[in-house]
Order: sequence, then structure tokens, then C-alpha cells
Amino acid sequence: MADRPCAGNILRIAGAVILPNLGGIYNGRLTRQHLQSWYANLKFPSFKPPNSVFAPMWISLYAGMGYGSYLVWRDGGGFAGEAAKLPLIAYGTQLALNWAWTPIFFGQHNIKGGLIDIVALTAAASACGVLFYRVNKTAGLLFVPYVAWLGFATALNYAIWKLNPEKEQAPKDEEKPSSSHAKSS
Repeated sequence: MADRPCAGNILRIAGAVILPNLGGIYNGRLTRQHLQSWYANLKFPSFKPPNSVFAPMWISLYAGMGYGSYLVWRDGGGFAGEAAKLPLIAYGTQLALNWAWTPIFFGQHNIKGGLIDIVALTAAASACGVLFYRVNKTAGLLFVPYVAWLGFATALNYAIWKLNPEKEQAPKDEEKPSSSHAKSS
């Protein structure tokens, strides 16, 4: 019988770690679609790391934040626990902002929109880390590398925006003539 709670905890931990990575996997596919066609043609600051750094970095950060969410869920009394409610809402908020950045930046080619999102994300993740720390110190500390990376990513996004003012947003589709202006046969 003692094995069941342990096995259940392992499944909960795995679920908490996998959840943020699911959005990362989806966004990774979206990113790869735009790397050569759009992103490669941007101007970058000298401090931009190689593209190969991003996937392993995000996998580890997502795993850390996911495990932290499990610790808060466990120590805060679950989803109904008073101590866990606000931290888990903050977690969901920052995760939604995190997942939104890639479709904005890569999908819409909206560098400024990505910058606005990542500034909000960094603030939300910082608040989430503080709230996590109040419930479980390890959970809060797991947000330190994440927030540090977000600070770097924000600086990178800002520099790309400043270096590429003409590429602020994806070109809009050319307006199609309305039916009243269509050529007659």
C-alpha cells in the first residue's frame, strides 16, 4: 500500500513537468517553420546565443517550473488549498504569457508585440516565483534561473526590435479587390 502514494506522486510530478513542455514542443515546431524564412533575415545583437541553445534551455526551465508547480500544489493543499490558489493562478498566467510569445514573435513576425508580451511575462514569472517561495522555498528558487533567462530574453527581444525597425510586424496580405471592382469577362 505504501507504494501507491509514491507511484501517484511520481505520476503527478511527471504530469507537472510535462505540462509546460507540451506548449514548448508546440512552439518549437512553430519556431522551426520561421527560422529560415524570416528569423534568419533579421539583424541580431552580438550577445545572441546560437539557436541550438534555446531548446535545451527551455526544456530545463519548463521542467523546473513544472516541478515547482507540483511542490506548491502538494504543500499548498492542492487546487482547492487556500495557500496554493493564488500561486497556481499566477503560474497559469505566466505560462499562458510564455506560450503566447512564440506565436506573436515568430507566427505574426511581430517583434514589438513579442517584446510587450515578454515584459509582462517576466513580471508575472517574478511574481509567481515570489508566491511559490512563500509556499515552498525550493519551488520559488526554481524560478530564479527562469526569471534570469527571461531577463536575458527580454534584452535580446528589445535589441532585435531596435535593430529591425522595418520588420516590426509581418507584412499584411495585399488587399484583394472587392467584387464590385472585379474585372468583367
